[in-house]
Amino acid sequence: MTSRPAIAIDIAKLFAERGALPVDVPVLQPADPFLDMAGEDLRRRIFLTESETGHTLCLRPEFTIPVCLDHIASQAGTPRRYAYLGEVFRQRREGANEFFQAGIEDLGDRDTARADARSVADAHALISLALPGRALTVTLGDQAVFEAVLAALGLPRGWRMRLARAFGSDAMLETALADLANPPRNGQLDGAVALLAADGDGEGLATHIATEMEQAGLSASAGRTPADIARRLIEKVQLRSVRLSDDAFAALKSFLAIDAPLAGAASALEKFAADAHLSLGEALEKFAARADAIAAHGLGADTVRYDAAFGRPLDYYTGLVFEIAATGNSPRVLAGGGRYDRLLTLLGAKTPIPGVGFSVWLDRIEALREALS
Repeated sequence: MTSRPAIAIDIAKLFAERGALPVDVPVLQPADPFLDMAGEDLRRRIFLTESETGHTLCLRPEFTIPVCLDHIASQAGTPRRYAYLGEVFRQRREGANEFFQAGIEDLGDRDTARADARSVADAHALISLALPGRALTVTLGDQAVFEAVLAALGLPRGWRMRLARAFGSDAMLETALADLANPPRNGQLDGAVALLAADGDGEGLATHIATEMEQAGLSASAGRTPADIARRLIEKVQLRSVRLSDDAFAALKSFLAIDAPLAGAASALEKFAADAHLSLGEALEKFAARADAIAAHGLGADTVRYDAAFGRPLDYYTGLVFEIAATGNSPRVLAGGGRYDRLLTLLGAKTPIPGVGFSVWLDRIEALREALS
């Protein structure tokens, strides 16, 4: 076990001042929610194990999903703010596989601009407490604004979903955009499969796949069903049949190039929308309200920037995403967070519960504190 961070007591005091209730969740967690919702990068780093009854478990790789599951199980009312400080377990190329994180999960506040701003301000305050006098930078992105741009450009649902999943991964987004600009041919499919997929004949394709699997001695219960495989193949064929117009592709690239101080970000988005003849509607209104709320916490334009191409590689984010880093020759991300309004419903909540939260990497903060001492 790693030793508890020296600043743990100060962090607990800060959480109490911010009205966040301490919560403790088990180290062993059901693996499925992380495998289904956490994002490819985190899924590859999870430590898996198995219960005595054969259920797949994992060592706690993060706190957001466990805290949300605990909230649902407790049937607690909202709004409610939960604070945590404990160990997480991930396979990492550098550093220990077991390290401490601290953060706050803010559940049920319907004023999303206020809750988002509070999350950013709380994360900034925690790092400032641990690293007094150290200059920090906050980078914001917005999943909802990105998806609003995709919808306004008229992209079909399949492409919107693929690009939304890629948001937060530079490599995945670059690949998706390259395919959108120059769709690859469907030459990898044989004649019968290609024809059925091109016709969108899901039933016929599933039957063909089932026959091929049976002849090859493969069990349909050993993995994805023929119907699942057919659906994915048809989706891929449909995606490859779409090519964005030059004007629309240029508009998307122009949007992703927006990088501005938060104080001028809403104006930059408004100008982009006007120039591209797009309506971003409610997503832009919420963005502007959040920017005002963040400014009210005293986080100035020299601290917070909006990068339209910035996302975080977790599948459950639906709006705000942010990271905080210490400035210097080799800036290191110290905190990350975002909004996840669909997550609790996917985890089993009977009614929608909005949520936003952040995590701080305490091992990275301790390393900086030691370097400065």
